[in-house]
Amino acid sequence: MTATKVLPCVELEPRAQSPRGAVIWLHGLGASGHDFEPIVPMLRQPELRFVFPHAPALPVTINGGMVMPAWYDIRRLDLAPYRESETDIRRSATLVEALLRREKDRGIPAERIVLAGFSQGAAMALHVGLRHAEALCGLIILSGYHVLPQRFEAERSDANRRTPILFGHGIHDPVLPVVLGREAHDFVTAQMPQADIRWHQFPIAHSVSEAEIEIVAQWLAERFG
Repeated sequence: MTATKVLPCVELEPRAQSPRGAVIWLHGLGASGHDFEPIVPMLRQPELRFVFPHAPALPVTINGGMVMPAWYDIRRLDLAPYRESETDIRRSATLVEALLRREKDRGIPAERIVLAGFSQGAAMALHVGLRHAEALCGLIILSGYHVLPQRFEAERSDANRRTPILFGHGIHDPVLPVVLGREAHDFVTAQMPQADIRWHQFPIAHSVSEAEIEIVAQWLAERFG
């Protein structure tokens, strides 16, 4: 069996030789692993390893077929079912799983790993995190939504039924309207009533604000101290 390749990543190592945990953060459509690198000092977690992978380059239908960093193709602008390429989602999920596996191989157990993302990366973090075979420390879903919800019940992981999840979304988001993030939150909350699932919304568009970063910093402090 051929091992899954590990995506190229921007990696910020902690000050200590042995990190207390890791955050794997998935960027949005057309961005790169450098996108969220500058916020790390604001998160006040110097003992964590931060891993920012670069998504594969794919043609994106809604952008005229232009090839760009993307976790999956989006075929249409409306919100019809199956507008995203399930094949691409599955392929990228395998790549994200390889990143999780590498952290465990480097000595960080699943319960010390946070999977985070923004926009398309947030959709992937939610998709993978709720299906991962071992309980994760938590998920951070910023300006995201739920892909393949029709597959959730059959594929969900018992290990992650209580995984803490932090949702954040801009109420003026023209790219992924706040209702999509709220629907993902409400769906997951109904399916995982025993989990600590939080919702925060901010007066911003499709972006991340200082107030939102501060909420993330506080949430990470709860998870890691």
